[in-house]
Order: sequence, then C-alpha cells, then structure tokens
Amino acid sequence: MADAVEIETMKNYNIAFERIDPSISRYPYCIVWTPIPVLSWLFPFIGHMGICTSTGVIRDFAGPYFVSSSQSGQLYLSEWRIQPLVQKNPDELLKQKQSYHGTGAPQQFSSGLDNILETHLCQTGAKVKCEDNMAFGRPTKYWMLDVSKVYASGSNAWDTAVHNASEEYKQRMHNLCCDNCHSHVAMALNLMHYDNSTSWNMVNLCLLSLIHGKHVSCVGFLKTWLPFCILTIVIVAVTLSLNLR
Repeated sequence: MADAVEIETMKNYNIAFERIDPSISRYPYCIVWTPIPVLSWLFPFIGHMGICTSTGVIRDFAGPYFVSSSQSGQLYLSEWRIQPLVQKNPDELLKQKQSYHGTGAPQQFSSGLDNILETHLCQTGAKVKCEDNMAFGRPTKYWMLDVSKVYASGSNAWDTAVHNASEEYKQRMHNLCCDNCHSHVAMALNLMHYDNSTSWNMVNLCLLSLIHGKHVSCVGFLKTWLPFCILTIVIVAVTLSLNLR
C-alpha cells in the first residue's frame, strides 16, 4: 500500500514538473523568487519569495495584510475551459462564483468553489496580471520541491498548508527584517512538515533557494545578476581610479 502511494506521489510530481510554464508563470510545487529593485542589486541573494500551489499559482506575502490572489478584476480572459476532471459546464461554475465588470472577467471569487476553479479551470489566450506576477514582477528563479517529502497528514496537504499560511499572513503586518515573504513561505513548509521539519525560517530558505534555485530563462538570469555585476564593475573602476591618482 505504501509503495502504491509513493508511486502515485511520484507520478503527480513528474506531471507537475512537466506543467512548469514560465510563459504564464506556473510553477507547481515550487518556491519562486524575484529580485527587489536596489536591494537585490546590492545583495543578489536577497529578494522576494513566494510559494506555489499544486497547480502552480503563486502565493506571496506582498505587503501588510496582503497575500496575492485573484482580485480587483485583474484577470482578463478571452476563453475559459474546464479540464476533464470536472464534468460540469464551466459557465455553470462561473455563474456561481463570479461578479462581472466591464471586461466580462471574474472580479471576485468567494470561498465555496475556489479549489475547484483554481485546480481545474485553465485559461487560454489570457493575459494574467495578478497571480502570474509577484509583488516585484514575474519570477526569475524557481526551486521545485519534492512533494513526497510532505509529512503532514490529510489529503492535499501541500495546498492546505499553502492556503493556511496565506490566510494567517493576511492578518499580519509586513516587516522587512523580521516577518516577511520568506517567513510566509517558511510557515507553509512548517505546516506541511516538509522534509519532516518544522524549523524552516527565512535564513535557511534564503540560503537553500540560492543553492537550489534555477533561473527561468536567460532573461531571468540577467535580471538577477546583471545589475549587481554592473554596480560591482563601477565600484571597482572608481576605486582603482581613485587609488591610481
């Protein structure tokens, strides 16, 4: 029985890896990272962090009492389709969940069918402005975690932990040094007992994401390191120039 569960878990993990899509910022079972202007230029190992659901939707502690979610009608869609896992007509689901504004896009989702919509609704030909972006732009690095290392009990433990951590941080003031985006991700990992640990914190996350993180593209690499390299070259050049006088 345990072997069957492990095989199914690894199957889902491989499917999630195949579904990573930087073009629409979908990173299932991943921690994502993007640079913070000025701060990351000086210290490229420091940036803004978020954690993704099993479907790849980004959740990041973006400011005081705010964790990113679909809001304010900022999800502009040309077409919605439902995956075969849900047999209901997508229009029937949307009628129960959405309010419309001028663009005809869903403006606000209440709690009842959130998981169904988030898990099984796919967008095609859409421009996504909220969940695809983090507080400081699209991710430049991602670190895919091993879902088989989630030790929390209960079905869908990963998404439950991400949801509960996000709900908790919607009640918190953002503090750059003590209680920030890294703390939000650490709480999610602690709640799911990732790697059988409840000792995740901003320090080990910062270090491990630097070691294990992969750049989403060449552009992501340049956004991460180019400003730091330019500043370093300028500082070295100015220092040498002053010393040679």
